[in-house]
Amino acid sequence: MNKRILKSSILLPVAMLMVNIGISQNKDAVLMTIGGTKVTVGEFESVYHKNNAKETANDAKSLSDYVDLFVNFKLKVKEAEEQGMDTAKSFRDELAGYRKQLGQPYLTDKDVNEKLLKETYDRLKEDVRASHILVKVGENALPKDTLDAYNKIMKIRARIMKGEDFTKVAKEKGISDDPSAKDNGGDLGYFTALQMIYSFETVAYTTKVGEVSQPVRTRYGYHIIKVVDRRPAQGELLCAHIMVKTPPNMSKEDSLNSFKKITQIYDTLKSGKKKFEDLAMQYSDDKQSAKKGGELPWFGTNKMPPEFEKSAFAMKNKGDYSEIMRTKYGWHIIKLIDKRGLASFEDMKSELKAKVTKDSRAQVGRESLISKVKSDYKFKDNTKLRDEFYKVMDTTLFEGKWDADKAKALNKPMFNFNDKVYTQTDFANFISTHQSKRAKTDANMVVNQLYKQFVDESAVAYEESRLDAKYPEFRSLMQEYRDGILLFELTDKKVWSKAVKDTTGSKEYYEKNKTKYMWEERADATVYTCGDEKVAAKVRALMKKKKTDKEIIEEINKDSQLNLNVDSKIFNQGENEFVDKNWNPGTSIDIKSDKDKKIIIVVTNKLLKPEPKQYAEAKGMVTADYQNNLEKEWIASLKSKYPVSIDKAVLATVK
Repeated sequence: MNKRILKSSILLPVAMLMVNIGISQNKDAVLMTIGGTKVTVGEFESVYHKNNAKETANDAKSLSDYVDLFVNFKLKVKEAEEQGMDTAKSFRDELAGYRKQLGQPYLTDKDVNEKLLKETYDRLKEDVRASHILVKVGENALPKDTLDAYNKIMKIRARIMKGEDFTKVAKEKGISDDPSAKDNGGDLGYFTALQMIYSFETVAYTTKVGEVSQPVRTRYGYHIIKVVDRRPAQGELLCAHIMVKTPPNMSKEDSLNSFKKITQIYDTLKSGKKKFEDLAMQYSDDKQSAKKGGELPWFGTNKMPPEFEKSAFAMKNKGDYSEIMRTKYGWHIIKLIDKRGLASFEDMKSELKAKVTKDSRAQVGRESLISKVKSDYKFKDNTKLRDEFYKVMDTTLFEGKWDADKAKALNKPMFNFNDKVYTQTDFANFISTHQSKRAKTDANMVVNQLYKQFVDESAVAYEESRLDAKYPEFRSLMQEYRDGILLFELTDKKVWSKAVKDTTGSKEYYEKNKTKYMWEERADATVYTCGDEKVAAKVRALMKKKKTDKEIIEEINKDSQLNLNVDSKIFNQGENEFVDKNWNPGTSIDIKSDKDKKIIIVVTNKLLKPEPKQYAEAKGMVTADYQNNLEKEWIASLKSKYPVSIDKAVLATVK
């Protein structure tokens, strides 16, 4: 198993442990001692009730089982601490990374974020179609370049406001810096919230249909936007599809066969001989959806390839299916199963939070937090001290090689948050570590930009440093992540990786326990799935001529890829209903499938007697069992090393 996934599977449940709900009246009483370390009722209860459903939380067996799990967990963490794993740089760095992630929800203005969520949801109710003209200018451009870009976009807008056609102007050479404008006149098609940069989206949603906006600045430059149309959101669709893959670099012959196959499937569907779901299960190359008759998850705008989405949303009635259409993945036939509108705000809230956090609008909440931090923690600065850096800058700043030693004479306090003071030396080090290669420009402007960044990051860092004191749940969460990382690292070393790497030990365990890994009786068989009785007769004739399966397939599928499918392998009982019914060696009679009316021929070559699986065949199960064995032995040694005592009288008070 991937270590990152494995670690997540530990850390996430562990991270839920430490929410103290204060159930016990005697939460400070010592419940147990593990190797001299005391555990209180309150600590145990917060973990126990968080990880057990209410209906089982008072169950005596549930409590007893959880005590065992808790003790084992604490034993492993104690051993990791004894080995000094909590002081290793790699551990501290990893914990710092998790702290940064876990702290993000606290490092923003929650009130502002809530308003952003509601605004985003309201905008998702509507799709906007707009065109734009772009005049490029970098985010950190010189004031002169910024002004030139602004003046250019304003002149373009003036032409349009005087009556010139927006599309024609956008197509003119030297007007829009969007390369696609020469072909589409700046038309962006329909879009909705979260699909454009926030500032651009806001102007698009606040401009009336037919009007041209004032210039809006994004990281790309200045835009003017003409809103062409608005429509209610398309909502979401539930569709099924049948797909025939067309992988990159496929041969012309294979490409032709793919098209023939989808055409034959479509003709069969259109004739009414077979249901869409049956055809999807039999022939779709999307195996995941084929199991469910081709059904896909619900999707909305921009969730599918454009061609697929357009074809799907064009269907009006439930049960309709599309013409054959193609995406980069292959040929498709789409069936419309259901439609629905936008979900409620409450149902979408978690999804919206995740998206807003990654979107450019998240900056609004961050900026609001910075303003609050400055206000709450009595921020004061002296920009004259910033200006002193103008004198120590040179061309190395634009090369990304400026040395902080050039400002060693500058060491005065620049600003503070409460009693935390940030000096010119701190700023010099910040410049040194945050500089990058850039076009030569105004050095003073670069210093000003870096100073603002320094102040902002310092404000957020100061707030982050206070999270443990301000939010008990965050402090508990960090404790659980700390313990979880230690648990993972040591268990990986003692059990998981050891079991994988210790081939000798694993094989020895297998030899002692090989009867646990048995094959039941199996059948070496071939299943021929024929399109109809005529195909089945041809297959039997070719079998009599001792033709190979490859030769049979080539002959039978010469006219249609749907005529015959051959599956030849060793079958376990229960794996194939037709093989199960013809378990003894020999060739079956023609069997008509109730599901799709195809004709099945089973050739059972021989039966394989029950026998132990080879080590390679059972390796996955052997490794898992060997890991469990190693863990049991390890826990026993830890209990011997760190005596565990549990006060049963106190345990009886746990509720």
